[in-house]
Amino acid sequence: MSVNRLLRVGTVAVASLGVLALSACGSDPEPSGSSSPEGSSSAGADCPQGTLNAEGSSAQKNAIEEVIAKYNEKCADVTVNYNPTGSGAGIKQFTAAQVDFAGSDSALKTEASDGDSEAAAAAKRCQNNAALNLPMVIGPVAIAYNVDDLDKLILDGATAAKIFQGAVKTWNAPEIAKLNPGVTLPSAPISVFFRSDESGTTENFTKYLAAAGGGAWTGKPAKKWTGTGAGKEKSAGVAEGVKSTKNSITYVEWSYAVDNKLGVAQIDNGSGTPVELTAETAGKALAAAKPAGTGSDLSMKLDYATKEAGAYPIILVTYEIACSKGLPAEKTALVKSFLSYFSSTEGQSSLTELNYAPLPDEIRTKVDAAIQSIS
Repeated sequence: MSVNRLLRVGTVAVASLGVLALSACGSDPEPSGSSSPEGSSSAGADCPQGTLNAEGSSAQKNAIEEVIAKYNEKCADVTVNYNPTGSGAGIKQFTAAQVDFAGSDSALKTEASDGDSEAAAAAKRCQNNAALNLPMVIGPVAIAYNVDDLDKLILDGATAAKIFQGAVKTWNAPEIAKLNPGVTLPSAPISVFFRSDESGTTENFTKYLAAAGGGAWTGKPAKKWTGTGAGKEKSAGVAEGVKSTKNSITYVEWSYAVDNKLGVAQIDNGSGTPVELTAETAGKALAAAKPAGTGSDLSMKLDYATKEAGAYPIILVTYEIACSKGLPAEKTALVKSFLSYFSSTEGQSSLTELNYAPLPDEIRTKVDAAIQSIS
């Protein structure tokens, strides 16, 4: 087992006792502009002291726990607590001033559905200053399955939409068989699992179904699931549901599919060749993303219907939601120090082994600049 995996195991064990703080001894981070292979942080020459509390996306749980462990090797006097309750809960806790930053698999909503929009509520929490959407973790979303002797499965957007809508009910349905010629598919019913909590993973996956489903997905993209299936809480819940249930399927962040040894479908994006999920193919999809924010707000618009060859279209970006201004000085120093390390070359390089895709340098440098603008 690698050192990184051992660190993750240790972190999870501590989390199970209700304490997510990690600490270790080491040297201070280097400036973020460093090209050294040792990595970097813009926290400055000295590490701060104190406790930082955050909550939200469970999709980035494995990533942020790894980064916390490595950050504490450099900044031993900072305790970082992260509670992976889901993106919706994290944003609510952030706007209620219960945590110092939030993790969300979608940027803050600027339109209001009932009361203030997420962005407006976050601005109030930041003492009438804007909250920033800082892309930090690229988490490909796997269509993960558990079917005996089915080592390879190909799906396209329309067929996936029909499965998760409930229109395709059995594994040997014509739609699936057509995409998988020569493959023996069972006649068993398809058991679908979905996220029962409000989830940015759900929102990103339903954006894919809406964009690439050819009209087969009838719901609107949202954090709350509207398709068929049985609900399970958080990424760990749906992954465990599929792992323990034959002939089942779900959508889940890639690292959970790998950790639970689930099958991962290849996606026919219309380019002519099915695309296997890898860090490289996920990165190609991110390259098609367009900026949606302005200034230091780095929200992005993903192209879920891309037909670029070799681009895996179902990805999510976990944003760290942080105040541009408005936190007490000691909290501001903690937020900047930790997020600077998270966005550094060293912080990002540790994520590939955990089945996340690191930020491309052109995005990473913008994230770092936005973090340094926090005051």
